[in-house]
Amino acid sequence: MSNEIANNRKARRDYHIGETFEAGIELKGTEVKSVRAGKINISDAFARIENGQIFLYGCHIQPWETAGAFFQHEARRSRRLLLHKSEINKLEHELEAKGSTLPCLRMYWKNRRVKVEIGVGKGKSHRDQRHDLKKKVELREAQREVARFNRQ
Repeated sequence: MSNEIANNRKARRDYHIGETFEAGIELKGTEVKSVRAGKINISDAFARIENGQIFLYGCHIQPWETAGAFFQHEARRSRRLLLHKSEINKLEHELEAKGSTLPCLRMYWKNRRVKVEIGVGKGKSHRDQRHDLKKKVELREAQREVARFNRQ
């Protein structure tokens, strides 16, 4: 079983990611079952600090099919992230910069617990995105040429 549950490639495309933080997440029982089954989408997920606590928004965890209505969870509810107070204060200080946000980068298993990696991100312009894409294409072409040269 792979450690990674979900990866948000869109976040690294749209933001310059500075520092990253590992946080625990508070889940209900049916949510854990859905996460184990891989029925999760974090492409629009982001964190926000409210009243000294940090919450994850936009994370879609599909409801568990066989659970009754009483035990069922909402698919897009806000979920509390578990960080130390000093880390929350550090994040709050870094978010004071204009244009900063906390996108969810990935979700993974660590010691049988679900962990969330969030990063301090600053939005990229279209120009930056095109530049990154151009660098990626050039690197791929260079690797292809090296592989072709080594085959001969």
